[in-house]
Amino acid sequence: MKYLILLHSNPTSWKHPMFLHQGTELSQEEQDARMAEFGALMEEISNSGELVDGQPLADPVLGKTIRTRDGELAVTDGPFADSKEQMAGYFVVDCDSIDRAVEIASRFPDTRDGVAEVRPIMDQSGSEM
Repeated sequence: MKYLILLHSNPTSWKHPMFLHQGTELSQEEQDARMAEFGALMEEISNSGELVDGQPLADPVLGKTIRTRDGELAVTDGPFADSKEQMAGYFVVDCDSIDRAVEIASRFPDTRDGVAEVRPIMDQSGSEM
């Protein structure tokens, strides 16, 4: 089953990788440790065949929000959510269970200062839900 892991971070100092820029200054030693953790996780899920795709996203101010209400299209700059956290990137994993997807998501260094969300990806029939 495929799962989408959404990483949410505070875009105050939006950079990649987000877990190095969460509004708190990390020592070079801590930055290196987090990068090593991230690298080990990527290697593990790549080698196991569980990693399908993953990408960081650009700064939210570069995005557009699109709404259609009563037949009227409204396009505004950025995703102005009522939250300090915005989606920073995503990973698609293919694993045996949501428990495994949650375990993978919990190992992203981003979860220390941000949030990871795991969502099952439905196939065209939606019958697996």
